[in-house]
Amino acid sequence: MATVNFSVPDDVKEAFDRAFGHRNKSAIIADLMRQAVAEAQRQERREAAFATLTARRSRRPAATLRAARRARTRGRP
Repeated sequence: MATVNFSVPDDVKEAFDRAFGHRNKSAIIADLMRQAVAEAQRQERREAAFATLTARRSRRPAATLRAARRARTRGRP
């Protein structure tokens, strides 16, 4: 198991101690770090998906104005 040392503002430490004083602080920090890693990975996947969709956009066939208008009005009274 690794040991990690970092500095936080005093008000953050005091609030953390008040909120989690009765719990295992190392376990809470480890869970928060896991969540941060998972969120960073999700963000990377979102950015990759966006880049893929954006790159493919230029190769997609574009609808004509007439076809778009027809699709909007089809089935309406």
